[in-house]
Amino acid sequence: MDFSVARRRMVEEQLRARGVSDERVLEAMSKVPRHLFVEPGLQSHAYSDASLPIGDKQTISQPYMVAAMSAALELRGKERILEIGTGSGYQSAVLSVLANRVYSIERISSLAGRARRILDQLRMSNVNIKVGDGTIGWRDQAPFDGILVAAGAPEVPTEYLQQLEVGGKLVLPVGDRQQQILLRLTRLEDGSFKREQLMGCRFVPLIGEQGWQAELTG
Repeated sequence: MDFSVARRRMVEEQLRARGVSDERVLEAMSKVPRHLFVEPGLQSHAYSDASLPIGDKQTISQPYMVAAMSAALELRGKERILEIGTGSGYQSAVLSVLANRVYSIERISSLAGRARRILDQLRMSNVNIKVGDGTIGWRDQAPFDGILVAAGAPEVPTEYLQQLEVGGKLVLPVGDRQQQILLRLTRLEDGSFKREQLMGCRFVPLIGEQGWQAELTG
């Protein structure tokens, strides 16, 4: 399979055709090899318009959602970004092209280790990964110019609001365990937040102190 052709088709048919217009995001998505972040048996489906399993009941988001969330941050290249839910590492890789530095938190150590190996293979050294509770953020590296959360929360964790720089954007899904609304919150100079609803979505649950409890299922 010619992955470069599949990648170009993904960008044109799934992203640009559906309204993603940020050229930096489209360029990043055309470069990052998504097939390396999925299991070998699923590589032929890597550029399809779908999320895919990556083990431990986690998924790699569909390309459109990765692009839409990345575009919502409105990155210009000099930002420091906090990512919650490293997962496969694919979103981390896209952000590494779009921003200056990415700080990514993953609660499942096996996924974090695999993502680190793939990012190292691609020489994406501007991504820092740690294993821990993503709902409390990364306090000693805050504030961040942008925060992207790849898991659904019952409400907006207060730690994210506190760790966001003035003018920075927080993009995250909020709702119940089956369905969420993708929100964008922008921190204003007076300390308040502009809140926007972007689209409906469905993510795995955000597990942790300020999210869902790990023992729940659904």
